Amino acid sequence: MNNLFRKKSIHMMLEQSKGHVLKRTLGALDLTLLGIGAIIGTGIFVLTGIVAAQSAGPALIISFILAGIACALAALCYAEFSSSVPISGSVYTYTYATMGEFFAFLIGWDLMLEYLLAVSSVATGWSAYFQSLLNGFGLHIPKILSSAPGSGHGGMVDLPAILIILLITTLLSRGVESSAKINNIMVAVKLIVVLGFILVGVFYIKPSNWHPFMPFGFSGVLTGAATVFFAFLGFDAVATASEEVKNPQKNVPIGIISSLAVCTILYILVSLILTGIVPYNLLNVNDPVSFALKFIGHYKIAGLISFGALAGITTVLLVMMYGQVRISFAISRDGLLPKIFSTVHKKYKTPYVNTWITGLVAATIAGFVDLTTLAHLVNIGTLAAFSLISIAVIIMRKTHPNLKRAFKVPLVPLLPIISAACCIYLMSSLPSLTWKAFIIWIAIGGVVYFMYGRKHSHLN
Repeated sequence: MNNLFRKKSIHMMLEQSKGHVLKRTLGALDLTLLGIGAIIGTGIFVLTGIVAAQSAGPALIISFILAGIACALAALCYAEFSSSVPISGSVYTYTYATMGEFFAFLIGWDLMLEYLLAVSSVATGWSAYFQSLLNGFGLHIPKILSSAPGSGHGGMVDLPAILIILLITTLLSRGVESSAKINNIMVAVKLIVVLGFILVGVFYIKPSNWHPFMPFGFSGVLTGAATVFFAFLGFDAVATASEEVKNPQKNVPIGIISSLAVCTILYILVSLILTGIVPYNLLNVNDPVSFALKFIGHYKIAGLISFGALAGITTVLLVMMYGQVRISFAISRDGLLPKIFSTVHKKYKTPYVNTWITGLVAATIAGFVDLTTLAHLVNIGTLAAFSLISIAVIIMRKTHPNLKRAFKVPLVPLLPIISAACCIYLMSSLPSLTWKAFIIWIAIGGVVYFMYGRKHSHLN
């Protein structure tokens, strides 16, 4: 039993990270754009419409505010950890230092699923906008190759989703510096597009479309908040980049908090305008922002929005896959997963094989599973991770009171407790099928730990 809860000292973590040299190339602006790149994407360009139509109605804005508050509290906890333990692995690493190996492995296992499914679901949204753009030029992908089975569109495989993941995999396997530069350019395009939608759409709002404001009741708003929580996932990926950041103690907290603040404001504005332009019951589409502009007759601008959405969603793919690879890299480096996941390419200085394994699995899932199912599964994993990091901050304050912290969460333990409570409450709003799938995945993780991880752990 003692072995299950053995902890890894922060000194040991810092020393071990020196053995796998990842290049430190990212600054505060890179991290902020990395966060924005991950946060503004499928959540704003795809899930807004689906959640408005199925769960929240015009009260979608309240769903985003609730999810944003829960994320802001978790973000403060992330900022404290990343400023004091600047190592790849995010919540996995922080849990290893506070709660012990077994909990660390399970949350790492959970994060691996979370990011993997996030990549797949984002690729599904990318595919919808890509096809919308092609349709504008009179080009059409055969139905059988354009959507996953069960999505209701008569498809057998989502080929565009598979191809974009393979392209991102190729890019990431070559190095984070070039990936960051491409991300920064696409984030700029994405922000211009989002601001363009806000400036055009604000003149077409009909307040009558906001009535009834809460057609599915407050329970629908909570379900909506739990679903759009997926849209805020990006700042977690910023924490996974700690080992590749110049001056991580200062720059990582800046990147986490600033990216979340910018994106929350934009989400609220877009959801308000979207439901003001189009009656909520018509928004059950995979490209709601583009659809809204077509609804008011702006077909050319809708085409530009589709192009910008493609750029925006591509950055999310980039950051999500980056995050997944860095999580599995950290777990493997501790001996809890096979060594192949932490092997660094001599030329590119990246976990090359790990990146390709992740890309191929994510592409397969994206090709054959529909978006709504994926989004729910990602959310429960995210909320579980956020709950644990909130608790871990309290433990770290007790066990390491003298640890140097460049950023501190205010009002500990009150704010972390509220953060964990918010996340657990949102988890309770997710469908029972999502809970069953989550429990099965965690059970599989337990088997992997006892069959492989416990024996091969470097702490063993």
